[in-house]
Amino acid sequence: MPHLQAAPYRLGPSPSADVPPLDRAAHLRADADALAAAWEEPGTEVVVVHRGRSLVTQDGLVLVPAPDAPEGERFLLGRRPGGSAVFAVATPEPLADDAAHGLRSAAAWLSGDDAALLMHATALALWHDNHPRCSRCGAPTEVAAAGYARRCTQDGSEHYPRTDPAVIVLVVDGAPSGRDRCLLGRQASWPAGRFSTLAGFVEPGETVEQALAREVLEEVGVTVTSMAYAGSQPWPFPSSLMLAYFAVAAVGSHESVRPDGEEIVEARWFDRPGLVEALRVGEVRVPPRLSVARRLLEGWFGGPLESRDAWR
Repeated sequence: MPHLQAAPYRLGPSPSADVPPLDRAAHLRADADALAAAWEEPGTEVVVVHRGRSLVTQDGLVLVPAPDAPEGERFLLGRRPGGSAVFAVATPEPLADDAAHGLRSAAAWLSGDDAALLMHATALALWHDNHPRCSRCGAPTEVAAAGYARRCTQDGSEHYPRTDPAVIVLVVDGAPSGRDRCLLGRQASWPAGRFSTLAGFVEPGETVEQALAREVLEEVGVTVTSMAYAGSQPWPFPSSLMLAYFAVAAVGSHESVRPDGEEIVEARWFDRPGLVEALRVGEVRVPPRLSVARRLLEGWFGGPLESRDAWR
């Protein structure tokens, strides 16, 4: 089993808020009167979500006053430091095409607070969209606990949002600092030139470390000898918590890279000058700044990466 070690790099800077922009105000979730009063407060704002898309402009996330919010299932996101409440509404009505964006397409326009709010709202809305009925009896469910549960209208059972742990890893070749290379892969569903770090879900009965070693070996045929935890990121597609690592490949693994041909169809080692050149000419596109994959890559690189066309 690969051993754990101190992280050889730090994650690159995050566009998401390191401090949550809201107090989640969990004490209000069971108080229907308090929730109704919070909705009626003059300063209350609402993130509107439809099938994972929200209102976003080049100025950032659009929050509408509560009286202007559309009909839909309502969730309390929390309260701002100044005290005003923020809700999300999952509306069944499509949003205006020119203003509706998902997290990936809106990444370039979002501040740290906006990104955190949109991740929060999107994760809840997608879970509610996908769980309209009770898994026990099939009866309809309704929103409970201010959006953090659904209650069966038939048997009263409560169901809660799930979070699926997934590993995401930047593999390096173990050469001396500054001369080492990183390994990036391209998924089968991606167009040519789109590369990212390796990732996969933790399976039942498996530790995170076991999952990391298994995924890297399965996807590209590389054995890792050590790994180091770097950070995490919620990723609501649909309900993942990405656990980010750096890992060091076994000596000689650069010669044994074998994409599995199913999830990963291309895998390449990059040194720093080679990656810069590939980005400059548009041969390679890297993940958006919103993603922890980009932060892993920039942590290894030692600073920001300029991409002609970061993929969304």
